[in-house]
Amino acid sequence: MKDLDLSSSVVTVPRLERIPFLRHGFGNRNRQEKDFKRGREWAGFRPLFLKQVHSDIVHFIDEMPRQRLRGDALVTRLPGLLLVIKTADCLPVLLVDEKTRVIAAVHGGWKGTRLRVLEKAVRGMLERYSADPGSLLAALGPCIGGGCYEVGDDVRGFYAGGGFSESLFSPIPNRPGKYLFDLRAAARLQLLGLGLREEKILTVGICTHCDPAYPSYRRDKEDCGRMLSFIGLTAP
Repeated sequence: MKDLDLSSSVVTVPRLERIPFLRHGFGNRNRQEKDFKRGREWAGFRPLFLKQVHSDIVHFIDEMPRQRLRGDALVTRLPGLLLVIKTADCLPVLLVDEKTRVIAAVHGGWKGTRLRVLEKAVRGMLERYSADPGSLLAALGPCIGGGCYEVGDDVRGFYAGGGFSESLFSPIPNRPGKYLFDLRAAARLQLLGLGLREEKILTVGICTHCDPAYPSYRRDKEDCGRMLSFIGLTAP
């Protein structure tokens, strides 16, 4: 089978690109699951997908699972695994600690973010693998932007009950009970609260709702497809 070069369909973060043992990226609608078998940049990797359920379930991978796991975050120190998250407006987060060589991929939808799935993944990295919050890097990928993500009183109340700041919600003029919600800011607040440094929280500032190159459920409903975000460790 001929190798496939789809570099133009993946956004990478320059700071993470400088880590020699790391492969990562945020794919647009042109990057598909089948491409993981053909892309030469993934030679030697086994992709690991989740059955995502908008939860706070985090899996710590010390050996390759025999079946697809149910949950919304993956953490590992194993080289040769490519942790993959599917999104279409939700926030994909990729994490790495260079010192301990531990990585994570997190699916941050509005439900999972409120349930603190990102926070639980980071805490697992710190407690199980001795990662250092001061050296941890977090990349926040393309998602629906704070200027496009309209929600109602139910979502606002759900977050208020979880101790989140009211500043995440901006009332929409002349539309009572409607707000614009900043999903990235909610993730950033969790990371800062865990001790990550501001300069180590890296953002890909693409709004999936505005950019037609990216899948958006809000824009295209069931026909939107999914974008694939991935991170993996090369063998020593």
